Amino acid sequence: MSIRSIRFPALAAALALGSAAGAASALDISGAGATFPYPVYAKWAEAYRAKTGDGLNYQSIGSGGGIKQIKAATVTFGASDMPLEPKDLNGAGLLQWPMVIGGVVPVVNVPGIKAGALELDGPTLAGIYMGEITKWNDARIRALNPQVALPDLAIAPVYRSDGSGTNFLFTNYLSTVSPAFKGKIGANTSVEWPSGIGAKGNEGVANMTAQTSGAIGYVEYAYAKQNSMAYVRLKNKAGKFVAPEAAAFQAAAANADWAKAEGFHLILTDQPGAASWPITGASFIIMYRAPKDANAAAAALRFFAWAYRDGVELARQLDYVPLPENVVKLVEKTWTASIKSGGKPVWQGK
Repeated sequence: MSIRSIRFPALAAALALGSAAGAASALDISGAGATFPYPVYAKWAEAYRAKTGDGLNYQSIGSGGGIKQIKAATVTFGASDMPLEPKDLNGAGLLQWPMVIGGVVPVVNVPGIKAGALELDGPTLAGIYMGEITKWNDARIRALNPQVALPDLAIAPVYRSDGSGTNFLFTNYLSTVSPAFKGKIGANTSVEWPSGIGAKGNEGVANMTAQTSGAIGYVEYAYAKQNSMAYVRLKNKAGKFVAPEAAAFQAAAANADWAKAEGFHLILTDQPGAASWPITGASFIIMYRAPKDANAAAAALRFFAWAYRDGVELARQLDYVPLPENVVKLVEKTWTASIKSGGKPVWQGK
């Protein structure tokens, strides 16, 4: 697959909306952060603008950048795929909640290997990213794929060079299944990779993987799906090889008990269940409890409330998992109780 074949129509739409937002009304919504949910945010923004006239200016700069921008109050909301700890939220006067659920997917560019043809387990994937497995015909990969003709080709690991929630989900999973990975590299939004090629954003990793023979990368599933990339089937906690798809993300998310998660802090990697995708995660929205601009905050919450209900089908088309209605009600109750201006709730409900 060449670089020319990479297409992100949803992202192009979002960029167009973003550029128009600067000249639009003061109620246009500004946000920044995770690239993981960018495809669905773009689709939502396009539909919401057509319905209401309100715009969304979302900067896809990675979770680390989104956290920095919301803390600096340069945007109305930040977005991160790594949930902030309750103590960090409370210390900064912030509130977070899950917006959508998806999956991080290993993708490869290996001659003759089509989508779903290659199977890996967590320890082998960790060995590749630790630089211990360097050829596609390594015995450990061949043992998992006895029916696949694997070439004597160098593996080129592609990783996120920016601070990102996708990095966090991927490294959190590898740290969970590989004590060696946990000890040498660990889980974070940004880590020191021993080898490989760095690229910025999910878009950058997808592009770099597509143009590098022998590459393996990791992206949110929408990026793999939109560009017909060769995804890898992974062995999950139950010992079953599963393909990345909405049903597998939903199976992993079914274990989530958001009502008991303080500050909605919940990580969904390596969940039990025969059908669960092992690198599933939620993407979170972060806002101030006492926003400086109450009108902008209210406009953002109206958009999120619309997306929860009217944006469900758009999310499903991209294989994201919408949150259940009971979780949506819990989130909206939290908005009313926690996001206030002058002592009054910014969110007034439907």
